[in-house]
Amino acid sequence: MADFEKKLTDLESVVERLEQGDLPLEESVRLFEEGMKLSESCKQELDSAEGRIQVLMEQGGGKMKAQPLELEAEEDEDFDADEDVDED
Repeated sequence: MADFEKKLTDLESVVERLEQGDLPLEESVRLFEEGMKLSESCKQELDSAEGRIQVLMEQGGGKMKAQPLELEAEEDEDFDADEDVDED
């Protein structure tokens, strides 16, 4: 996970530099591309971690059973908003 935190810190640094707005166009484009790569890499790591997360639930007789973590409705709404839906 240390790699994720480094990428996230690097992404924050890129965003701060871009927000200053005093960079030449070529440098801004280069930083934007770097930021997009860092963002995608962080997203992939988060998706991977989410896939591994499991919640332990107590079962009858004191036994524990691992189950996949349920996504919250808010995340599902964000996903649905990005999809093109053809409603007839």
